[in-house]
Amino acid sequence: MTLNKKIPKPNKKAVIHVGVSLILLIVFAGLLWWLNSTTQVTPLLNTQGVTYEKARVESIIQDNIQDDGTRAGSQVVQLTILTGEHRGETFEATSASSYLYGADCVPGLEVTACLSESNGNISVSVYNYYRSPALYVLVALFLALLWLIGGKKGLRSALGLIFTFCCILWLFLPLLYRGCSPFLAAVLVVALTTAVTMYLVGGATKKTVSSVLGTLGGVTAAGLIAWVFGELAHISGYNVTEIETLISISDVSSLQVGGLLFAGILIASLGAVMDVAMSISSAIEEVHLRNPALSAKELMRSGLHVGRDMMGTMSNTLVLAFCGSSINTLVIVYAYAMPYNQVMSLYDIGIEILQGLAGTMGVILTVPLVSVLMPLLLCGWKKAKKQRV
Repeated sequence: MTLNKKIPKPNKKAVIHVGVSLILLIVFAGLLWWLNSTTQVTPLLNTQGVTYEKARVESIIQDNIQDDGTRAGSQVVQLTILTGEHRGETFEATSASSYLYGADCVPGLEVTACLSESNGNISVSVYNYYRSPALYVLVALFLALLWLIGGKKGLRSALGLIFTFCCILWLFLPLLYRGCSPFLAAVLVVALTTAVTMYLVGGATKKTVSSVLGTLGGVTAAGLIAWVFGELAHISGYNVTEIETLISISDVSSLQVGGLLFAGILIASLGAVMDVAMSISSAIEEVHLRNPALSAKELMRSGLHVGRDMMGTMSNTLVLAFCGSSINTLVIVYAYAMPYNQVMSLYDIGIEILQGLAGTMGVILTVPLVSVLMPLLLCGWKKAKKQRV
């Protein structure tokens, strides 16, 4: 007895979407390869003969621990190199007692060793702790939580996050180095990452279109607000802590240092704006599906109600994030009991206020923008116009 099982026909639209997506991905990967292969990066320091390799501490030759338990000076240790050209070889190395460099070495500890080779002689020092395993475990835990709690959408979100990281690393940074306007480069990256992330999460739907347009509008508004008030407050990318290094980079490249601050605000506010745009679009779509008879005006009101509830929490998210990044500055201001006029004249304080409030205003402006766009996409422009009349 044979059973005639019907083989399900593949969905033509799904096949077309997958095919087009693969073609676009291949083309984009090719463009990234071309951009990075043709970008000549000039090192600021001569690193010829210097390598950083994974190593293991075998023994302590000379310790630097004091009677009171503190460390002073440097340790002298014996290291076995675990990677690179000198893998398996053993060297005597120094480990500085510093908050930023070196390590408190004990036998068996894995560290990153700096090998400097010149005229056949090799000097070795302990650069820092070998942190890669802990960071990889953290990334794996993050992706696992996305998958376990978010399911397929969680995995798609992870893919969107990876795409965003690739765009920043291999598109945004090379464009900046080649002299592209930081603001325009940031807008390009925001547009690409928003479109891809929203497509992965929401598919090719009106909700996705509304979210993408709303995100672009909100992020661009945040950047423009930051630029205008930066001009009024005499704040630019030249007033950051790392300016000396950035100037050195601009001397050997076409980097436009002045616009980096405002490009950073666009990138920093992207996540919060994207969240608000997708949440409001999803809420309006759900209301429309439950009651298709509602007019565009009523859907708009629903979106505004949802957006108003989100404004407070998302505003706190951005402002507190920027406050958290400047906590060291705030502690110094408090400890030195700086007077009001001095505090308000500090570049660090001005930059944090500018970043926090500009990003938050981008979130706020996204609410009415998406609340207008989504009903128009659902009801149609002509129908919405008739309903207003």
